[in-house]
Amino acid sequence: MEKTDITLLIGGEAGQGLVTLGDLLTRSLVRAGYFVVVTQSYQSRIRGGHNTFAIRASTENIVAPRESVDLLVALNAETVTLHSKELSAEGLIVADAAHGTTSDNCLNVPYDELGVEKFANVVALGVVSLLLGLDQDLLAQTLDDVFGKKDHQLAEKNQQVLTKAFKWCGQQTVDFPRLPAVDKPGKRLLINGNQAIAMGALSAGLKFCSFYPMTPATSIALNLAAQASSMGLVVEQAEDEIAAINMAIGASFAGVPSIVPTSGGGFALMTEGVSLAGMSETPVLIVVAQRPGPATGLPTRTEQADLELVLYAGHGEFPRAIFSPGTVEECFWLARKSLEVAAKFQGPVFLLTDQFLADSSRAVTPFDIDNLEPIDPGIENDASSVPYRRYALTASGVSPRLLPGTTKHLVVAGGDEHPVDGHLTENLEIRNQMVEKRLRKEQGIMADVVPPEFQGDEGPDLLLVTWGSSKGSVLEAATKVRNDSTRVGTLHFSQVWPLVPDQFLGYLESAGEVVCVEGNAYGQLARLIRRETGFGVHRRVLRYDGLPITPEYIVKKLRETGAPPWRGGD
Repeated sequence: MEKTDITLLIGGEAGQGLVTLGDLLTRSLVRAGYFVVVTQSYQSRIRGGHNTFAIRASTENIVAPRESVDLLVALNAETVTLHSKELSAEGLIVADAAHGTTSDNCLNVPYDELGVEKFANVVALGVVSLLLGLDQDLLAQTLDDVFGKKDHQLAEKNQQVLTKAFKWCGQQTVDFPRLPAVDKPGKRLLINGNQAIAMGALSAGLKFCSFYPMTPATSIALNLAAQASSMGLVVEQAEDEIAAINMAIGASFAGVPSIVPTSGGGFALMTEGVSLAGMSETPVLIVVAQRPGPATGLPTRTEQADLELVLYAGHGEFPRAIFSPGTVEECFWLARKSLEVAAKFQGPVFLLTDQFLADSSRAVTPFDIDNLEPIDPGIENDASSVPYRRYALTASGVSPRLLPGTTKHLVVAGGDEHPVDGHLTENLEIRNQMVEKRLRKEQGIMADVVPPEFQGDEGPDLLLVTWGSSKGSVLEAATKVRNDSTRVGTLHFSQVWPLVPDQFLGYLESAGEVVCVEGNAYGQLARLIRRETGFGVHRRVLRYDGLPITPEYIVKKLRETGAPPWRGGD
């Protein structure tokens, strides 16, 4: 018996090593040729609490997580209690025999007999891998690759326990569908959203990263730090978020592409620095990995509630661009794009991701980087005119940019209003000229906007509109509700500011019903679309409990009517 699409959920306490087990299984599945979507749920503590690591694996390209579970791997008794109701009709529980689970659909594994506690993960790895239909030799290679062979005794013990687990499971009578084997699996890359952002930024020529650790953005900086020596990159952990953004602005002023990864609470402290970048016209990329607020909120969960925060952050008026990748691949390409736009138009640019996408590993085709060039930092070797005017009034709003100390010219920048030479002024006529000069850059940014991606039936009866990480779930939900009598389309925004109505308003107006799907309580994109176009979406599917939006959640909400219970209508 085989099944082409299987979801397994590993549950246990922090400190039990479920992430290690999940990572080993995910790597092995990708090497065997399967597509995967990983969803991690963890509490904000070092040990204890209930955490999960979900893997959806399929022979087909999949783009979203699933709510139902086919294989529940319980590392403690609590996991069975909490998640057994999520099992599919043919679902199976794999639990420790010591927990005393007596359910008919439970495989009780004698962990103590197959390996001491230190090797419990390897026991689970062997049992689950055989159930899924993975080859033991492939698992053995993955174990060696992850843990290495420096400790030969440990490596040998891993292999012995894996063999015992495979042998024991093979002797059991278990009615569970296996994944069909993939013929000639291609080479693919297993990465998550944060890794892809780091890789995309490096491919663009990133040279400086400053940060203050904040979940779920920290791993962007950690991935960059791991490559710092080989890529000629400086990664600096600052004493706080204010210092982090000011360091990045300073590094950019000195001529290097710079990035600041943070989350909503950290970004709130950076807003004065955002204005400084706007006034001094200094390129900087700020990655905001969203999580539920206000305040500390749910620091290890996911949400899409910081669009308006980022859009309006910083006092005064100045242009900005905001990108919102919907896939791991888009994380890579939009990180490059963000740095390019920041350099080209000399100002702050934002990349909005979230905990779900940050921690979600996918199997992707390796990026073609052979022909990629570092972005043009927009720096001149000498002044185009003498005397040098850093803030020369131009038709595009973009002025000549020299680096301090590299030419005979004086380079001046600051947070005060200034004439063309950069020195302080309180001349109100000049003030008007400079505001208008900075705002002219928005026309260039708008001409370079990434258009929203439409998929599905033309002139649909139902149009699902979304942004950021909800893309995959919306696409799959569309396939679930589409039928002979209902035409369905999707519209995904991977850039949410500026909005160019000519790119998408026709899709909205030609649809029978427009539903905006977002991971927040207000429908922030829907509100922004209405502000910019006057078009009011007909309904909103919103989620704000800290869990990622899934296809099942969307379909369920589409079948419900009315506004959110706390709003009472628009």
